[in-house]
Amino acid sequence: MVREPVAADRYLTLAELVQHGPLAGVTVYGPADRAVDVRAVRIADHLDALDELQPHTAVVLTGLAASAAWTIEMALRKAWEHAAACVVVARGAGNAESAADLAERLGVPLLVVAGSALDAAVRIASAVAQPEAGRTALLATAARRITAAGPRPVRIVSALHAVLPSTDVALVAPSGEVIAGRSAALDAPAGAVGVRVEVPDPDGGPLAVLAASSRSRVAGWESTVREVLGLAVAPLTAWAARERLTSERLGLHASGLLVELVYRGGAAPTPQDQEQGQDQGRHPAQGQEQEPGPAEERDPLLMQAVALGWPVRGPFVVYVVRPAEQDRGGALLASWWSRTGPGGPLVAYEGCWVAWEQQDDLPPARDPLARAGDKLRAALVHPSLLVPLAGAVAGPATDLAGLGPVFADAVAAVSVTRPGTVVRADRTGPEQLLAAVPRDVLRGPAESLLAALLEADRDGSLLRTLAVVLDVATPSAAAARLGVHRNTVTARVERLRALGCDPEDPSLRLALHLACRVLLDDPSGGPSTS
Repeated sequence: MVREPVAADRYLTLAELVQHGPLAGVTVYGPADRAVDVRAVRIADHLDALDELQPHTAVVLTGLAASAAWTIEMALRKAWEHAAACVVVARGAGNAESAADLAERLGVPLLVVAGSALDAAVRIASAVAQPEAGRTALLATAARRITAAGPRPVRIVSALHAVLPSTDVALVAPSGEVIAGRSAALDAPAGAVGVRVEVPDPDGGPLAVLAASSRSRVAGWESTVREVLGLAVAPLTAWAARERLTSERLGLHASGLLVELVYRGGAAPTPQDQEQGQDQGRHPAQGQEQEPGPAEERDPLLMQAVALGWPVRGPFVVYVVRPAEQDRGGALLASWWSRTGPGGPLVAYEGCWVAWEQQDDLPPARDPLARAGDKLRAALVHPSLLVPLAGAVAGPATDLAGLGPVFADAVAAVSVTRPGTVVRADRTGPEQLLAAVPRDVLRGPAESLLAALLEADRDGSLLRTLAVVLDVATPSAAAARLGVHRNTVTARVERLRALGCDPEDPSLRLALHLACRVLLDDPSGGPSTS
């Protein structure tokens, strides 16, 4: 009996036949996921019938051909010589299990079926003639398993592995991090099937990509893999929506997640972890669902971060904002940041709000913090901001684990910054330090320290000169900033010394500097640099 399909581009694959085909209680010895299509069925009741086999044939043994272990072994050898797809025998015929080792060595699958071998032949022939029925069964099984997995990425990817033989699957963040599945899915070898399916976030933007790499090269398998991956898109989007809703309802969720990411890991798995996962993640026996292994049990914190749309690959620049009134912010800040903020998520953190943005590739001469500071200053003066804020920028942080020290620097800087201004954490100066101290506390000591100067300084030029000389390194630089001749600066410094305000006296330098800043920047009265 020989039965062939009419459409050469719609052949049933051996993997489909075994896993989702018509064979009841099938046990497979040898390579069950062999990348070969089944084009015909041949019933053989004696060994001579195997001398003229056609390639890609499923050989069904009956009668004398299935009567003993040696006849089954001979049939396997004949099948190997003629590139047959597989050999099929009924359970209990000729001690078929004893031929398992030979099937493995030859690479010819031996299928042991329950019931009659002739009944199996009819079922295989029907499936070969209508291969779409096998694919439909595969899709139905995939839909059931994905539904049972629920909105959980690891379980969804595990379900995909269970229904896609010879295929590696991974859920990949936009930054390229594998957050669930096998890293091998990203590196399809030459000639293998590679499939990518976009997973949108709840707002329609990019959330992740489902990537698959299959060793099967049979016609039509790529479209089958794509259809199966497509079944997982909606549950994954639902997972992200659920995570975001949880974050919105529970304000501490995002803050707690950030603390865990920063202080208890959150970096991507190491190459050693990925290699171990690939070794232990070999394809399971047909019909058995694979439990998530090390390569699929990626960092759950990282998965939550991706679900929330957080950037997970550095380098990062960090933004920190601090409301003038600690009991204000929340929804107002989130709304403002989403419309006009520089970028990245805005999360409550240690009394402030922090954000981190993946640093773009910049020319070596361009300072990334200078650009970040410009972006944050523009946001702080935007009309949509209804809460006075102080801001700071810091960085870069190489990865999530490196955000902790950078956050600490930025939070420290913003804590001594006046509302409406932005500072760099690496350049915090006396102006920022003074912002942490009430001006009415410092004004009295400042006026006392500079009493002789203030009495003699009728136009404020001496106070401004003292402040600039303390700011810069040389008289020439001070003259350039003040817009006067260098000799004028020298003369004024001599007069300052005569008034007891020597800018080169180390015991007075810091006190003089702070006093100048208090009086020059005090809006309540006192000289102004403007």
